[in-house]
Amino acid sequence: MGERKKLSTKERLKIPRQPMPEQDPHERIKNFREVPLGYTPELAMKEAQRCLQCPDPPCVKGCPVEIDIPGFIKKIEEGDFLGAVRVIKKTNLLPAITGRVCPQDEQCEAECVLGKKFKPVAIGNLERFVADYERENNLIEIPPRESPKGKKVAVIGAGPAGLTVAADLIQKGYEVTIFEALHKPGGVLVYGIPEFRLPKSIVQKEIELLEKLGVEIVTDFVVGKTATIDELMEKEGYDAVFIGIGAGLPWFLNIPGENLIGVYSANEYLTRVNLMKAYMFPDYDTPLIESRRIAVIGGGNTAMDAARTALRSGAEKVYLIYRRSRKEMPARTEEIAHAEEEGVEFVFLTNPVEFIGDEEGRLKAVRVIKMQLGEPDESGRRRPIPVPGTEYEIEVDTAIVAIGNSSNPLLLQTTPDIETNKWGNIIVDPATGKTSKKGVFAGGDIVRGEATVILAMGDGRVAARAIDEYLQTGKW
Repeated sequence: MGERKKLSTKERLKIPRQPMPEQDPHERIKNFREVPLGYTPELAMKEAQRCLQCPDPPCVKGCPVEIDIPGFIKKIEEGDFLGAVRVIKKTNLLPAITGRVCPQDEQCEAECVLGKKFKPVAIGNLERFVADYERENNLIEIPPRESPKGKKVAVIGAGPAGLTVAADLIQKGYEVTIFEALHKPGGVLVYGIPEFRLPKSIVQKEIELLEKLGVEIVTDFVVGKTATIDELMEKEGYDAVFIGIGAGLPWFLNIPGENLIGVYSANEYLTRVNLMKAYMFPDYDTPLIESRRIAVIGGGNTAMDAARTALRSGAEKVYLIYRRSRKEMPARTEEIAHAEEEGVEFVFLTNPVEFIGDEEGRLKAVRVIKMQLGEPDESGRRRPIPVPGTEYEIEVDTAIVAIGNSSNPLLLQTTPDIETNKWGNIIVDPATGKTSKKGVFAGGDIVRGEATVILAMGDGRVAARAIDEYLQTGKW
C-alpha cells in the first residue's frame, strides 16, 4: 500500500469514533437480515488510526482470549487486512463470530485508554471487518497441524467453548470428535442468537473450517443417553473429555398460569425461530403461535433477542418487563438501544405475579406488580421489592420468559463422580478446567452459569492447554 504518513498522538485524538452503518429501524423490523452493515475499508482504516498503539496495552488484558489488539489494528491502518486477520487467528479462530457478539464495551473497549476522555477504539467493529474481508474474498487459510500425537479427545457440546477446544487441539495433532445433542453444531450461536445479530451462514463457515482441519462432528448424540462419559473413555478409547454443554435448562418464574398456551421459555422460542427457522414458515414447517401482543420478561441479552425477534415475527406490540431499572439491566448497551429504536416498550420496575388465561387455556393477560429498589443483593445490584397495592394487568397473547438458565442435569446424573455446586454447575480448577474426574475437563456456561460467548471461548483455550499438558505428561 506504499508508505503512509505517521500520525502524531494529537492527530489521532482528533479523529472521532467511526459509527457502523446500520439498516434503518423501520426497515429492519420487517426482515431478519443483519442490523449493522459493516465498515467499508475507508471507515476501517480511519477507525484504526484512532489506536494509540500503547506500549503496555490494557485492551489485551481485557480480552479473554488475549488477542494482540494493537497488532491487528496497526495492520488495518496500513491497509493489510489479511495480515490483520492472521494476527487475530493466532489466538481466536472465530473472529467473524466474536466481532459480532462479544460484549466489547465491557471487555477490551472498556480498558481502552482513549475511553477515559473520548470514545474507545471500535475494536469489535474492526475485528468483524477483517474477518468478513477474509471470508468474502475466499482467503480463509487452513492452519497447519502438528504431527499426529496418537491420542483421542471427546468434546461434548458444539458451542463456543467446545469449538475452541476442538480448534486448539486439532492443530496440536490430536484426534478430536465433537458430540452434539442437537441436529446442527454451533450451540447458542445457532439456537440462541438471532439471525439479525449473527447470520447462521457465518457460523456454518467457521464450523466448516474445523471440519477441514479434521475435527469430526457427530450430531443428534446425547451424552448421558446415547453413551455416557465412562463409555466414551472406557469403550471408545477417548483419552480425555471436555464438557461444554452450556446452560440449556431454562428457569421459570414459578407463578400461576405458566402452563397456559402462549407462555414460552426464551430457549424454546428462540430455538424455534433460529435453529428451526420458524420465521421462514411455511418453507420450514416449524410453527409459532401467531401473536399480536407479546410480553418478554427479563433484562439480559436473551430478553433483547427474544423481544426483537418477536417484532420481526409480526407482533404489533412488544413489552419488555424488567423488575429493576434501566441502569441495572445486564444487556449490552447496543442491544438495548437497538430494541428501543425498533419499538420495544420497556416496562421497568415491574414484575409478573400471574399469567391469566381464557376458557380454552390460552394466555390473555399478565398480572404485574410495581417494584422499588432496596439494598444491593449478591450481584451488587439493588434488590427489587414489591410495592403493595400496585397490581395491574397487561393484555398479551404470548409471554416469553428470559430470566436465565441452569445446567441440564442429564449428563451429570450419569456421571456422579463429577462434582457440582448447588446450582448444578461443574466445579473446576479455573486455571486448567480440570473437574474432579480424571481426564475430564469443562468450561463455558456449564461451569459459569449463563455468561458470554467469549468467556466460554476463553475457558476452551485454558482447557485445551491443560488437556495437551495432561496427555503429554499423564500428570493429573
